[in-house]
Amino acid sequence: MISYRVAKDGFTFDLDAVLDLYRDSTLGERRPIEDRERWDSVLRNSNLVVTAYDGDLLVGISRCVTDFAYATYLSDLAVRLSHQRRGIGKELIRLTQQACPQANIILLSAPKATEYYPHVGMKQHPSAWTLPSGEQLR
Repeated sequence: MISYRVAKDGFTFDLDAVLDLYRDSTLGERRPIEDRERWDSVLRNSNLVVTAYDGDLLVGISRCVTDFAYATYLSDLAVRLSHQRRGIGKELIRLTQQACPQANIILLSAPKATEYYPHVGMKQHPSAWTLPSGEQLR
């Protein structure tokens, strides 16, 4: 039985459990999770976090930065490999949307997940832009 928790402006977490989830979902391959101090800051500064648990085991997370009124940036959606294809990711997105119903959900897909988001009803946006850390404006 999977249980879900929604935390707004105050996510209590076990850093090791979260990092283990990121590693086991493969999202850790594209996140600076080796830098514990940085990742602790990332988690503390996320103002909407939805988690999924199988008993005491953290099996999924939707980590967001949002104004709760117009835009919600879904920074990370991660589900353990052992728990994928059970609807957990979809439920995490649904609960994220429910927590800020007026806001648009925005995300940048991990390369391995580009097929997933259209499958659950998300629309691709043709004009998203990024400025990676360390790069300067011209």
